[in-house]
Amino acid sequence: MNALEDMRLFQEVLDAGSFTAAAERLDTSKQLVSRKLMALEQRLGVRLLNRTTRKLSPTPLGLAYLERAREILAAVEEAESAISRQGARPRGTLRISAPMSFGTLHLAPLLPRFLQAYPDVQLAVDLNDRAVDLVGEGYDLALRIGQLAESTLVGRRIALTQMVTCASPDYLARHGAPAEPAALRAHACLLYGHGRRGLWSFQRDGRTLGVEVAGHLRANNGEVLCEAAVQGQGIAHLPHFLVRAGLERGALQPVLAEFAPPPLPVSVLYPQHRQTSMLVRAFVDFLMTSSLHAG
Repeated sequence: MNALEDMRLFQEVLDAGSFTAAAERLDTSKQLVSRKLMALEQRLGVRLLNRTTRKLSPTPLGLAYLERAREILAAVEEAESAISRQGARPRGTLRISAPMSFGTLHLAPLLPRFLQAYPDVQLAVDLNDRAVDLVGEGYDLALRIGQLAESTLVGRRIALTQMVTCASPDYLARHGAPAEPAALRAHACLLYGHGRRGLWSFQRDGRTLGVEVAGHLRANNGEVLCEAAVQGQGIAHLPHFLVRAGLERGALQPVLAEFAPPPLPVSVLYPQHRQTSMLVRAFVDFLMTSSLHAG
């Protein structure tokens, strides 16, 4: 019995999503992976996985075991790093989650520089606008835009970005520009996220003002909304880095600039048990010194 290897195997199976994919990653057979997982469940006396013909998913006890296994494996990794030779360089795979548009426009240009500086590192980057569960899904760190909710995660600010409310000259010529945030209720607003309505934040006399808006287009990607605004479909409320190009060429015009809220932080988040990881520290320090200009 090798408890650490069992933990690594269980983690790999869930990260890969199937016995077959895990076996390919581990260069072994699907049957051996399945037998080892069954032996682990027998040894622990619990069922760790729900097995269906379509997918694998952890049981509640399996999820608890996975979270503890990740912590233990990370601690082992840190212990090995701590006693490695002086001046050892970061190595291994770093799993990163980042918002789609920000990752494309701002993170992507930095990655080749990081890999050039650390040739023993592999990066696995997932660009997705949803807020991932870092621990449960096995990410080492994530980039987030906006105020951070309270959690046990460690957060460090790496940049600021200003929200901009804007529309095309054609739209404003047809519908007029809103003179105050409340006037947005009479406009077609381009919404981010889910649901039929959205809440946009502004500032008046130093106080935050929330305005509920509605529109005929909603998307979970800011570039889709930016293009719709350029095409005259409504008013957008997006980070400056998404609309900068449209503003510079005159395809978009800002509105309600005097009511703009304070800039939003762009932060890097990572679990507490990853604070001592040489690889995580190297990437966070790299971001902190890369002078990101999110606008």
